[in-house]
Amino acid sequence: MSAKISIGSSAFAIGAYERNPIPFDTVVRRLGELQFDGVELFGAKPYGHPDDFPTKGSRLELRRKLTDLGLEISNYGADLWGYPLGASDSDARQYEEVFRRNLEFCSDVGCDSIRVDTVSEPPLPSGVSYHDAWGRAVTTWRNCSRWAGAAGIAVYWEFEPGFMFNKPSEVARLVDEVAAPNFKVMFDSCHAQMAAVQGARQAKPAETVPSVENLIHVLGKRIGTVHLIDSDNSLHDQKTSTHAPFGQGILNFDTIIEAFKEEGYSGPWWTIDFCFWPTAWDQLAEAKHFVTDLLERHGLR
Repeated sequence: MSAKISIGSSAFAIGAYERNPIPFDTVVRRLGELQFDGVELFGAKPYGHPDDFPTKGSRLELRRKLTDLGLEISNYGADLWGYPLGASDSDARQYEEVFRRNLEFCSDVGCDSIRVDTVSEPPLPSGVSYHDAWGRAVTTWRNCSRWAGAAGIAVYWEFEPGFMFNKPSEVARLVDEVAAPNFKVMFDSCHAQMAAVQGARQAKPAETVPSVENLIHVLGKRIGTVHLIDSDNSLHDQKTSTHAPFGQGILNFDTIIEAFKEEGYSGPWWTIDFCFWPTAWDQLAEAKHFVTDLLERHGLR
């Protein structure tokens, strides 16, 4: 299958755009004009929150709007903020309830994957042991994966410096312990650089790998989908990875793509992620050209 290029719509609704988001219709029309294959649907207001599309009819209309523009939904980012699954049994139950609501929306709009994260900043929720937080994450994501699997939907965990369980061995082990065929990693190239290579915001002792390419080989078949963006080895607001435009960082995307190919990643999605970059809207065309050329050069498109 030919590789498909998507972009995360959250970039145009948070960070510098939070007070004045780019209207969703404007975003998707522009993506259609630039011949993107898809859009990663931000699950928070004002883009893809279930409250804004409360009926199946309104959700089908959203799907139809995107189809008319030649766009698929590459992934749905569930709005799970405020529900730290590792903090307590009660929080884990609330996380599951909100996940199921978002899962229904994901299915209704015809998307076959949903994004999750651990919500809590590292190292752990206050007053919670590692054992308890880990156990709740495993149990919760087993349940979520079972419900999603019944609907034919994959669950992708995006690890990053800003959320707990961000060491290379934790990422691999958590996927293995959830042990669901539809539960995999959302591999973001700049999060990989900062969390795994730089060891940013890891609990002591830090655990690092030599390169992004090395982490790809460590995770192998656990990778379900890919975000591509550069890294300048910095954190945004000292919280999470800076999503630097291509060419403004230090990553070698030719060797990164070859590493994915060696591990058998076949996509189909390669998603550009400009999250928190202040001029993301102005760099859409340039980023699309970069990724198109990159994938064509490696025989993927």
